[in-house]
Amino acid sequence: MIDPKDMAHCEEAIRHGSLSFHAASRALPKSVREPALALYAFCRLADDEVDLKADKAPAVLALQERMEAAFAGEPMDTPMDRAFAAMVRQHDMPKELPQALLEGLAWDAQERRYETLSDVRSYSARVASAVGAMMCVLMGVRDRNALARACDLGVAMQLTNISRDVGEDALEGRLYLPMEWLSQAGIDVEQFLANPKPTKAIRQMVRRLVMESERLYLRSEAGITRLPVSCRPGIFAARHIYAGIGKVIRDQSYQTITIRARTSKSRKIGLMGLSILRSASSLVMPQSAVLYAKPLEEVKFLVDAAADGKYDSRDWADQFCDAMAQLRKFDKMKIQT
Repeated sequence: MIDPKDMAHCEEAIRHGSLSFHAASRALPKSVREPALALYAFCRLADDEVDLKADKAPAVLALQERMEAAFAGEPMDTPMDRAFAAMVRQHDMPKELPQALLEGLAWDAQERRYETLSDVRSYSARVASAVGAMMCVLMGVRDRNALARACDLGVAMQLTNISRDVGEDALEGRLYLPMEWLSQAGIDVEQFLANPKPTKAIRQMVRRLVMESERLYLRSEAGITRLPVSCRPGIFAARHIYAGIGKVIRDQSYQTITIRARTSKSRKIGLMGLSILRSASSLVMPQSAVLYAKPLEEVKFLVDAAADGKYDSRDWADQFCDAMAQLRKFDKMKIQT
């Protein structure tokens, strides 16, 4: 079990680091909420370690060591590491899932850009859908259809984040809009990063991302009905709160360069109420056939990793090791230059 003091530290970190997740987590039962907070606190730590440090590659490689130590049962002596290791033991977490998250962070450290929307979905699968798959594991859900829909929700949430943060990312030299979209619009990438403006073309790209996220939010709902009844309000809440950010972006005419889309506290409370109603109605509504839709090609490896006894991890282990090797090479090149 997670030590109560470590748990309190994790919750406080999430309270300040992710208001949307903290609000949604309050609707989860304690048996899921606490390991979820431990998981998300570690993920938040990982994200901050990369985002907030100028030298990102060593930060990711250090996180890999921390993750390996946690899975070996010898975590670093910090509340987040101890809580994460306890969560791994308690729920038999497949190692490939947090590895996928670290691979996404490695891509960030390499300042990778993404040519197509599919490439953006691949990135989103690693930094967000991997967390969705881990949440399913915490709930004891290993059904492939439910996992596929959880991964839909993860991609949708990350596309919402990307849509909201176009301006902030540009100021930091980061870009997640598909490069082919910029090329088709005749936008010079370096000029845009040097002086980001909410032009009609950029707002159209944000609109396309929001529309794609809305499609995936709708697909994800069928999977929520496969979760334990006590968990459904919390996951519906995450779905509605993040989709609510997309609504604010629409209301801002997709202008996210100089304005950050935020949902008010009162709006979050309203969405929590809606989530409880949706959860109750899911008990009597017939099962949607969307549940059985094929997983996105970009998330299939996560579904395979999380499903019970149906995954050979050797290929993924090789892929992960290759990603870390590339990151070390990238780090050495930066040091030399």
